[in-house]
Amino acid sequence: MTQKAERGSYVQIHRVELVPGERSSNLPEDTKLVPFELRVMGFLDHDAKVGDEVTITTPIGRKQCGTLEAVNPPYEFGFGEPVPELIGLGPQLRRLLGDWE
Repeated sequence: MTQKAERGSYVQIHRVELVPGERSSNLPEDTKLVPFELRVMGFLDHDAKVGDEVTITTPIGRKQCGTLEAVNPPYEFGFGEPVPELIGLGPQLRRLLGDWE
């Protein structure tokens, strides 16, 4: 069953901005072979179901069009595992540089 979303729901859309043939020739070969894709979260402008072409309004008021991909999407990005050598770097630098406030 396809998930439905009502107008005003927080959603994520997807669209392809550039297909491989439209990408810059200055890119690495493996990068040139894949499309440049965009995913944007915002508020649905009209009732729809996942897979429909929709328009959303982003939190800063921009209108974006794309394929409805998810309703109430989670944030799935991260910054990877901590680097042990960098964990204590901030406090060490503050001690070395002194109080900047």
